[in-house]
Amino acid sequence: MAETDWNPWRRLLALPNESRAKTIIVAFLVSAVCAVLVSGATVILRPIQTANRAAEEQARISDLVRGIPGMSTLLDASGGTLSTVVIDLGTGRAAQGVTAETLQVALADQANWTPLSAGQDIAGLAQRPNYAQIFLLREGDEISLVLLPVTGQGYGGRFDAMLALHGDMNTIAGIAITQHAETPGLGGRIEDPSWQESFPGTLVRDDSGEVRFKVARGDATTEYEVDGITGATRTGTGFTRMMQFWLGPDGYGPLLDAIARGGF
Repeated sequence: MAETDWNPWRRLLALPNESRAKTIIVAFLVSAVCAVLVSGATVILRPIQTANRAAEEQARISDLVRGIPGMSTLLDASGGTLSTVVIDLGTGRAAQGVTAETLQVALADQANWTPLSAGQDIAGLAQRPNYAQIFLLREGDEISLVLLPVTGQGYGGRFDAMLALHGDMNTIAGIAITQHAETPGLGGRIEDPSWQESFPGTLVRDDSGEVRFKVARGDATTEYEVDGITGATRTGTGFTRMMQFWLGPDGYGPLLDAIARGGF
């Protein structure tokens, strides 16, 4: 009498190829091995993918910044080297434990967003992220330029922009619109270079710290205003509210104060 082989692998291989049990087991094992390999590759490649995305984002931001009227000359004159940091908007300081590489993961957690009351929510955001990635240009120990992503609600929907402030944290160096849904030929003119060129030199806050920036209804008449866009009053109002929110205490206000007094 032949001795029984208790090795399950050999017993499986001994089954005829047309065996349904053998087919199902082999298919399961192949699927399991493939799943392990795919999962392992994902884990191994994730840091590389994250680094590549960060590099692509940095390159996109650099191209965007150089597209701001006059910004390329300003960067070249100052060495052209931008650094980036994730800040805690509540404190105006560098975030603890959140980097540019982990920012999107952090913001996927709803706990890292702050609901805004009706009185706070002048930009129509409903909630504000607790962290934001900003870009700095330094000359020695001094910050000569800061680039701030801002977002708000216009007439046609959300618009996003990159705001550049000089080292005094009160004078606009330039602005670039990165996304909008405004009406072409009307509010859509916010992306026209001719309108964006009116921003450099505009002040955003008065001596008391109150945010005074405004898109005028017509030609600008004060040092805190930029020209309005004919036929796009609601777009201008939305842009004004966006700027006033992000430059105020619930936006970048704590950061701007810290930089202005040399504490960042």
